[in-house]
Amino acid sequence: MANKSDIVNRLKQDLLRWQGVTLSESHAKQIGLGPVEAAFPGAVFPSFGVHEFISRSREESATTSGFMGGLLSRLMSGEGVCLWISTSRLLFPPSIRAFGVVPDRVIFVDVARERDVLWATEEALKCSGLIAVVAELQEMDFVQSRRLQLAVEKSRVTGLILRCNPRTVGSTACAARWHIRSLPSVMADELPGVGFPRWEVELLKVRNGNPGQWQLEWSEGRFVPILPARQTDRKTIPMRKIG
Repeated sequence: MANKSDIVNRLKQDLLRWQGVTLSESHAKQIGLGPVEAAFPGAVFPSFGVHEFISRSREESATTSGFMGGLLSRLMSGEGVCLWISTSRLLFPPSIRAFGVVPDRVIFVDVARERDVLWATEEALKCSGLIAVVAELQEMDFVQSRRLQLAVEKSRVTGLILRCNPRTVGSTACAARWHIRSLPSVMADELPGVGFPRWEVELLKVRNGNPGQWQLEWSEGRFVPILPARQTDRKTIPMRKIG
């Protein structure tokens, strides 16, 4: 006889299936996003979906590119090939080596116009031989995002769309909408230098999931949640009466 936990898990899977969400065996494992992963359906990062990243400045775009490097490291696991498509590349290729991504496994495609980025991205997402496709776009409407999402649902390729300073942010068919901000790094024992990369990760929208906000650090090749600093107990010392 099934216990209560098994019944609840089966009901959750049935609800996801009725809502059109399917988790194949090859995408049933977590990729190591810590508490963020629990926000997605089935507590698994939807690697078969398109993820939209919103940045409001070039600084945020650079921060988001670093976070994407961590995601690619977890998705590629040292194997496979990724395409990075843009009109003016924001990423410095050797920098992603810090996240365990070998630069020669990332093929950079530079095109002249943004509409060519959309076309190249859709065609690349149809290629099941790729692990992921990253595209730098400013504008994307619902119809365009729907075409990309339909492509990945057939090929099972992960789509990461970096939208730098978009004029409008409307509804899209993407699996999730992210906003990444940088946090100051911290050195152990207050030593001089630069610590591990840190981000404030916000999921603005998650299809069939739960939006939220978290703080993560990249350490030892994985995302680690930042724990709140311990508060030292302050004891009140009574003043002695003089005289």
